[in-house]
Amino acid sequence: MSTHARNEAHVIPLRPQTSPPAAGEAPAGPRRPAATPPAPAPREPLWRDLVGHALRRERLAQQRTLKEVAEAARISMPYLSELERGRKEASSEVLAAAARALGLDLADLLSLTRDELTRHVRSRTGRGRPSSTARHEVLDLAA
Repeated sequence: MSTHARNEAHVIPLRPQTSPPAAGEAPAGPRRPAATPPAPAPREPLWRDLVGHALRRERLAQQRTLKEVAEAARISMPYLSELERGRKEASSEVLAAAARALGLDLADLLSLTRDELTRHVRSRTGRGRPSSTARHEVLDLAA
């Protein structure tokens, strides 16, 4: 008794197939324009972006170079650059070293990061002050 299965492939179309109208026939119905996709929701900032912006803003406010701060923090200049651009997630030890190199402690860095988030929320809502919900979110992050 042979139990060989037939070797056939079944193709499942991704779109329903419609046959074109025959010669002389009118199309099945009016074509509706494709629905416009909804606008994407505004992107929430990543923690690494907020911390990076805070570090860069503070470094530039002190008119210091990447090289000076990287040497003081004992981290490589390319790594510090990647931190500032939000390309790398830094450990707490590296963040503490970068903050100390800028004359800050972690609480100061957290406060600066909260300020970055507040700026982001304000720019997203287009108002001078964030909404009460957004304000609570900012405060929750700081906690």
